Amino acid sequence: MRAVAVIDGEHYAAVVRDALVELPYDIVGCVLVGGTEKLRGGEDYGVPLLASLEEAIVELAPDVVLDLSDEPVLGPPARFRLAARVLALGIPYEGADFRFDPPRFEPSTRPSIAVIGTGKRVGKTAVTGHVAGELARERSVVVVAMGRGGPPEPELVEVRPTVADLLRISRAGLHAASDHLETAALTGVPTIGCRRCGGGLAGAVGTSNVLAGVRLAEKLEPDLIVLDGSGAALPPIAADRRILIVGAHQDSAVTTGYLNPYRALLADLVIVTMAEKGTAHGELATAMAGLTRPGVPIVRVVLRPRPLEDVRGRRVAFFGTAPTTQHAQIAEHLEQMYEGEVVHVSGSLSDRAALRSELSGLDCDVIVVEIKAAAIDVVAEEAARMEIPVVLAANDVLPLAGEPDLGVELDRLASEAIATAAVGV
Repeated sequence: MRAVAVIDGEHYAAVVRDALVELPYDIVGCVLVGGTEKLRGGEDYGVPLLASLEEAIVELAPDVVLDLSDEPVLGPPARFRLAARVLALGIPYEGADFRFDPPRFEPSTRPSIAVIGTGKRVGKTAVTGHVAGELARERSVVVVAMGRGGPPEPELVEVRPTVADLLRISRAGLHAASDHLETAALTGVPTIGCRRCGGGLAGAVGTSNVLAGVRLAEKLEPDLIVLDGSGAALPPIAADRRILIVGAHQDSAVTTGYLNPYRALLADLVIVTMAEKGTAHGELATAMAGLTRPGVPIVRVVLRPRPLEDVRGRRVAFFGTAPTTQHAQIAEHLEQMYEGEVVHVSGSLSDRAALRSELSGLDCDVIVVEIKAAAIDVVAEEAARMEIPVVLAANDVLPLAGEPDLGVELDRLASEAIATAAVGV
């Protein structure tokens, strides 16, 4: 196995040189990543010493990058960033007691854009819906969504589901708030639902039926397939372009650390969601710019609910997943934009016990609900029992003032994806 070794100057050259001979690899070159304590000048490692990891991988085409460095030159954060760089070039990265393999991506015969995230509840599916809706204005689009509650076989939804449809699905014992049903209900774009189980640090899935879902999408011959990731798991498809969704409410140590720099290096556009006042969205955008490839645009946005039906003059209870710090903005937005009187805002869709407690004392004319978690099996079901009408809510993706034009960036990505797929790049 051909290997490029990562070495440091905290080891004597003779020690490193002997290790390169002893280890069961064909060491074809090495890269010095720092450290000077044991260096006297003119060290000979017995193999070529290259200036950078990227140069070594391009010139030497190794099967693996072998890390023979150690503290203090490479601590855990720096080592994860190094791993991200290696994985982004499609090469495994291993050390004395670890190994990271790049996720495997299967090809598709149609142009595609993947929407991926740095974690759960970052607004990824809302952005997917926005992307699909925008691009479907001038192109034929099919969305392929994967989730932890997806169907056992890929499921094509071509007719926009209603609340009554979703209740029938829930009463049949199925997950009626699965991402593909959400996207289909809120956008009307043909959507295929898939499932996955497990997610690795770099975003590989343990198992999924996404490839079968993409094959089903290909039969529809769309201009573009939009792939919706799941949490921090990546669709296992070789997308022509990728959009990374980062939540400004997330711990910055997570969004910029571990193997999220790998996701940043895959991205052709970064969208920072939840960029509310009081969050460090500016600092996060700056940090992400230091992780992406040069020139990748970063757009900061907020998400605001949009009821799919008229709620003017009605007492509204809103159910979503936003943290309590955003509830005041949500209420203000619904009242100003849609002229409803907001009497209750909940972020408890992922907490069924809390939902049932809130619903038991609810006094409203209409319930507006995001299609998430227990939206159907608890909220819509209880609303039906209480004879309170339910209105589904989409989330508008609204860039902050002065940010790049999101519509222009999405059109660019679509055009690039189609052109790239056409020439097989």
